[in-house]
Amino acid sequence: MKDNILIIGAGLCGSLLALRMAQRGYRITLVEKRPDLRSVTQDAGRSINLALSDRGLRGLRLAGVEEAAKKLCIPMNGRMIHDKEGNTFLSPYSGRKGEYINSISRPGLNMLLLDALEKMPEVTIHFNMACEKVDLENATATFTHTETGKQQTLQGDLLIGTDGAGSVVRKSMFEHRKFLFSFSQQWLTHGYKELEIPPAEEGGYRTYKNALHIWPRGEDMLIALPNLDGSFTVTLFLPYENSDYCFNNLNSKERVLEYFQKEFPDALALMPQLAEEYFQNPTGALGTIKCSPWSCYGKSLLMGDAAHAIVPFYGQGMNASFEDVVVFDEILNDHEGDWGQVFLHYEKARKKDADAIADLALDNFHEMKEHTASALFQQKRKLEIAFETQLSDRYYSKYSLVTFNENIPYSEAMKRGRAQDKAILNLLDDGLLKDELSLEEKLALVEKETNAILHDDAVVKNL
Repeated sequence: MKDNILIIGAGLCGSLLALRMAQRGYRITLVEKRPDLRSVTQDAGRSINLALSDRGLRGLRLAGVEEAAKKLCIPMNGRMIHDKEGNTFLSPYSGRKGEYINSISRPGLNMLLLDALEKMPEVTIHFNMACEKVDLENATATFTHTETGKQQTLQGDLLIGTDGAGSVVRKSMFEHRKFLFSFSQQWLTHGYKELEIPPAEEGGYRTYKNALHIWPRGEDMLIALPNLDGSFTVTLFLPYENSDYCFNNLNSKERVLEYFQKEFPDALALMPQLAEEYFQNPTGALGTIKCSPWSCYGKSLLMGDAAHAIVPFYGQGMNASFEDVVVFDEILNDHEGDWGQVFLHYEKARKKDADAIADLALDNFHEMKEHTASALFQQKRKLEIAFETQLSDRYYSKYSLVTFNENIPYSEAMKRGRAQDKAILNLLDDGLLKDELSLEEKLALVEKETNAILHDDAVVKNL
């Protein structure tokens, strides 16, 4: 009989991992601190709609639930940029047909995975069980029932922590002191608050449905993603302090309305309950977590946000966690039966890519709030879309490499994408991509400059 795996955390990563491992014949004990999502009313304010793309779909495909998940999706073909005057333009994500991201509800997708898990006889799920203590060497954890206060200790042949950015399993590794554990946590000076554009009174959507809407304002930013019921989940990203408008001084309904009227007037017109929602919903923090090692004793492992939490600005947090499951499954094909080797090869294969997408997400934070509205950035994106539309076999933008090419590791996408971005911006700024040049000639210049940058970077790295 195959091993029993104790998985702590039944969010998206933990649920997909449990489903895939059960399909491989392992016995699964899945434990979650929160109540069963399917039996409680969802609290507003902390979901941040998810952008499901190719890497995440690959994980769902592996577990046989891709088609069911697609029924919960709304395609988003690009960024709809809103300026202060209410003018809009659509910046496509790709020049290729069929390359788009999908807006999907976090609870909706989580419930789909939980439903699939309940059909598996190898799986036992415990809800309302807060992890208090972890025995890393023996794959054992002690839990307290959040309603009854009763304690229970559960043991597996191995233990996997998929318990998110605030991971108790990771904290246990940090405090264990029997091996060297490195940990960093970097907070943004910005937080976020979730709001809503409700459905139109006659049904349908109050603004364009198939886009991720962005109101970039340099220091501040508003985004909106569509939901199946006609609403949009709106997220405000704002500094906590030291700004004319920040979370610390937006302390009255009048001031909130004044701020939105000044910065986001067209969004304000679509949000009749803004003032009430602003004070009802919590303000959330945004941070990046990196750590190593991810495993110990061949018994305990971190996965998903517990190992590598990132900010949400590349829409890759869930996709990266689902890709964790795919990579773990591939490693199992080669090393099944030796968990020490499985964990070692998994982290070796995955750590550099987890660090890369964390860095890319921070890059995209600044790009979205500052650069998307700039003329130079728009010129660059227009050129990239032309390359991808007419010379699709030769050019992939950084966004396409990350989002639509699941066979290219994040680390390679970052290296290549950053070099391309630098090359195009340099050539545009120097006036070398002249109008009289053909598209093929422009791409040849971009390729030459990109390769020169990659060469220089490699030389510096090897010094």
